Amino acid sequence: MSAWRLLLAADMPGVEAVADIVHPNYPEDDAVLAERLALYPAGCFGLDGPAGLQGYLISHPWHRGAAPKLNSLLGALPAAADTFYIHDLALHPTAQGTGAAGTIIRRLLAETAAFPRHALVAVNGSAPFWSRFGFRPADGPDLKSYGGDAVYMVRAF
Repeated sequence: MSAWRLLLAADMPGVEAVADIVHPNYPEDDAVLAERLALYPAGCFGLDGPAGLQGYLISHPWHRGAAPKLNSLLGALPAAADTFYIHDLALHPTAQGTGAAGTIIRRLLAETAAFPRHALVAVNGSAPFWSRFGFRPADGPDLKSYGGDAVYMVRAF
């Protein structure tokens, strides 16, 4: 059985391996995901499985109506963040369909309920998945770096 836990810096090779498989059209430099982990470790989770890291979730506080450009370093998190941003959720194909994604999303939403809203950029046709958790398409930032099918989505309380 797979279990979610806080992500560690030592997990980054596994994160990169999963990202290469799941997001070939959305490549990010290794430094980008490592920086997100360093800036907000409480929002980063790894999914352990029998064959090692099976998935990850990277998230952090951010600004309403904004999304970091794909493959860009943040430098720092905003001091007055009013939104919790889900940067990436990726599961190795062997972990997809197991309920693991729903488990970590429900946990993350509960742990970050103090934020008035959550936001993300849905790619790879994932908007229907996110809508099951209350996320809705919203006006937002320029998503050119994410490609043509990207949808900015918000979940407000």
